Amino acid sequence: MKKIIALLLVLLVLLQYKIWLGDGGIPEILQLQTEVEDVQVRVDKLKERNQALDAEVQDLKKGLDAIEERARSELGMIGQDEVYYQVISSQSKTEVESGE
Repeated sequence: MKKIIALLLVLLVLLQYKIWLGDGGIPEILQLQTEVEDVQVRVDKLKERNQALDAEVQDLKKGLDAIEERARSELGMIGQDEVYYQVISSQSKTEVESGE
């Protein structure tokens, strides 16, 4: 009878060890939960980015205003009936004159 109790006690200790410290145990589950949370944050950020890009694509498909605005800001486009003026601030002008 004592041998059976000792055997059951050893089995209980081994099972508890596996649950608490073995593969697939609590520490690994906690680590995997942290990784899942990190991945979910990255997925959410990428979804937001995709929505912004989709909105921009839809805007570019709809009209010329968005295309023109983008050409002006990124490519420096000037319309046919427009005149280009470059304004130099007084600080920049004094730097040029003094040779700095």
